[in-house]
Amino acid sequence: MISSIHDFKSPFFIGIAGSGMSAIAQYLKGIGKNVAGSDRFFKANEYNETKAKLEAEGISCFFQDGEGITAETDLVVVSTAVEDTVAEVQKAKQLNIPIVKRSELLAIIAASKKTIAIGGTSGKSTTTAMLFDILEYAGLQPSIISGAGLVSIINQGKIGNAKVGAGEWLVIEADESDGSIVQYKPEVGLLLNIDKDHKEIETLLDIFQTFKENSKKFVVNQSHPLAKKFSQSIKQDFSWNDSDAGYKATDFSQKGLAISFKINGVLFRLNVVGKHNMENALAAAALAAQAGVKLTTSAESLSRYEGIYRRHQVLGNKNGVWVIDDYAHNPVKCAAAIQACQPIAPKVIAWFQPHGYGPTKFLRNDFVHEIANVLRPEDEIWMSEIFYAGGTAVKDISANDLINDLKALNKPAFFIEKREDFLAAVRSHLNTNCVLLLMGARDPSLEQFAKDVWNKL
Repeated sequence: MISSIHDFKSPFFIGIAGSGMSAIAQYLKGIGKNVAGSDRFFKANEYNETKAKLEAEGISCFFQDGEGITAETDLVVVSTAVEDTVAEVQKAKQLNIPIVKRSELLAIIAASKKTIAIGGTSGKSTTTAMLFDILEYAGLQPSIISGAGLVSIINQGKIGNAKVGAGEWLVIEADESDGSIVQYKPEVGLLLNIDKDHKEIETLLDIFQTFKENSKKFVVNQSHPLAKKFSQSIKQDFSWNDSDAGYKATDFSQKGLAISFKINGVLFRLNVVGKHNMENALAAAALAAQAGVKLTTSAESLSRYEGIYRRHQVLGNKNGVWVIDDYAHNPVKCAAAIQACQPIAPKVIAWFQPHGYGPTKFLRNDFVHEIANVLRPEDEIWMSEIFYAGGTAVKDISANDLINDLKALNKPAFFIEKREDFLAAVRSHLNTNCVLLLMGARDPSLEQFAKDVWNKL
């Protein structure tokens, strides 16, 4: 039975290339564990960037054939995507090696530090990164385990989603999509927002109630109606529309690719876009204050904030066309991503690749409603076919169904089944002052797709 960070020395990760798994693997290596792992994406004679970066950290990587699990292995870690039929799971069982899910291990790690857990439907990765940067700038030497790479860490040649600091604070991204958030018992819990995504609202309310009960201190976004109900103390909460909140943002402005606003009178300037990023920064500053960091220090830190992987990542401008790559994948995030681009140029052409047939069907009406509400007359929405990651999904919906719904609302909506054909089809719609926004998640080839669009533009 594994109940403490001290109960194992040589963990093995099945599916180590995943963002959540690689983050924990790097963290454990950073605190002195002998870490190894495998992934189905590791192929013979084929370069894999994640594998190379893990090996550079001293983590042994193997093909998913069972070879990496040895008599030395005293813990096997699996994600929810790893099925019991996988050969390595079977080998671990034969050798009586304890098997834990990624979320269980993260809960064990969180219990070993003063942990701040970031929860909510949208903005978790960005807020986690911003808070980590603030605490690090303040000299608190924090650690981080996140679902997305920080550009500041990626620029050091690393994956960017984990770092071990000498201080007492650990910042983690707490995921509600698989319900694992209820396992954490943090020093401080944060609730950014609650929107329909992987689960119905009623289920999410129950999950976040448990999250609140498990947190010693709980901070919420008073601007969000559902999150507001979970307030523990309004004086430690944040808001941009409630004067009673302890941390209030005012005077929001976006000019091009930068935003500015004030928190309790202190001016913040960030090289990011969108009002949602003001909320993320506001949340990070409010949390940092719980760790004793002044707002002026938070402002200084965030003026240097470099962003995270595929969150409104600006690839550049060619002939007046800005190309921006974004991880947006649920209705609210897609709408926010489009809105954030609108101050940049008078026309936004958004392309979206939904992922998963079940989730797309579940959220069909929400996607149509949210996207239709934010499109200006000159903006456009394009979609390619739903990303299929394998498995037994029933393919009873198409991205074209969403496009047809949007067309019925008289929105400029276009379906291009194969994304390889997108650039050729959209060229005649581009002008010398517009944004080409590429959105999607879960598909590991999306980053390369965005680069290809940029290179061929």
